[in-house]
Amino acid sequence: MSGTSLDGIDVAIVDIAGRKIRTVAHSTTPYPASTRQRILAASSPADISRLNFELGELYAKAVSGACKRGGIPLESLALIGCHGQTIYHEGGKNTLQIGEASVIAERLGIPVVSDFRTRDIAAGGQGAPLVPFADLLLFASAKRNRVALNIGGIANITILPGGLAFDTGPGNMVIDQLAAPRRFDRDGAIAARGHVNRPLLDSLLRDGYYKAKPPKTAGREQYGAQFADRLISTGLPREDLIATATALTAATIAAGVTRFAPATQEVIAAGGGTHNRQLMAQIAAFLPECRITTTAELGIDPDAKEAIAFAILAWRTWKHRPGNLPSATGARRAVILGKVTMAD
Repeated sequence: MSGTSLDGIDVAIVDIAGRKIRTVAHSTTPYPASTRQRILAASSPADISRLNFELGELYAKAVSGACKRGGIPLESLALIGCHGQTIYHEGGKNTLQIGEASVIAERLGIPVVSDFRTRDIAAGGQGAPLVPFADLLLFASAKRNRVALNIGGIANITILPGGLAFDTGPGNMVIDQLAAPRRFDRDGAIAARGHVNRPLLDSLLRDGYYKAKPPKTAGREQYGAQFADRLISTGLPREDLIATATALTAATIAAGVTRFAPATQEVIAAGGGTHNRQLMAQIAAFLPECRITTTAELGIDPDAKEAIAFAILAWRTWKHRPGNLPSATGARRAVILGKVTMAD
């Protein structure tokens, strides 16, 4: 899995036997700085085509490296699920993830399931979010009303046990851009030094997206460079901008929960944003009636959850079983996701 935050490549090695899912190993391989910049700047067909093959090579190396670090023989892997790197996503209309599956299959000699989102869009869905299928398997409880929260570049929630899911708005994406040249605001330290600019926050919260009913998805198209430049143009100190962006992420997550899952008792968070202490504290402050925890409490590394989810989705495809939740994506029906690239 490589997400919209462009942190790098998350690899989870997972044993799946029916409903029994066990994580064997997990590792993260950062993108080379030059590759990250080229992904951000990619616009021409030539750039995208070259990156497609380059990322296939990087993904293959990341899988091989995860096996070596975990002491797991590469030949013991039966299947690889590869989400790819999103270059463009227009929910309900089109989407493009790159990272050539043929390169991965050729380098590793293992079949690959890739390009998960397009079939859901073809079936009338938004193409996202897809992780809720795994959320239901991993975190649904008969005793508690839960929300599974993922804070990557974009933040999204899954309401459990019902399965309604959607992107709440920005996750780490805006914060990361404002923190440049640093890759992110470690532990929320910069935000903690700043002050939330309430007029700016209020103006951002008036965006109609936050009140729109699901299904809905967000991405770099909404919260990329133009959004960050809009904030920078206010002339506010960087610390105040990052504090305000952090509050925006927390407030929109909380709004998603209170508007669409008011009976929530527990929020189970995953993703890179769980390491941002300021962000997590603000989410807790906005949701005082909810217990806020992370997937680590349930035995799932917060940094591995999305990679685990796409292992599960790849397994579903391999078994000829649907992997989307129409309640989450808005698709007309449940469909088998992805394309299979066979190995010799």
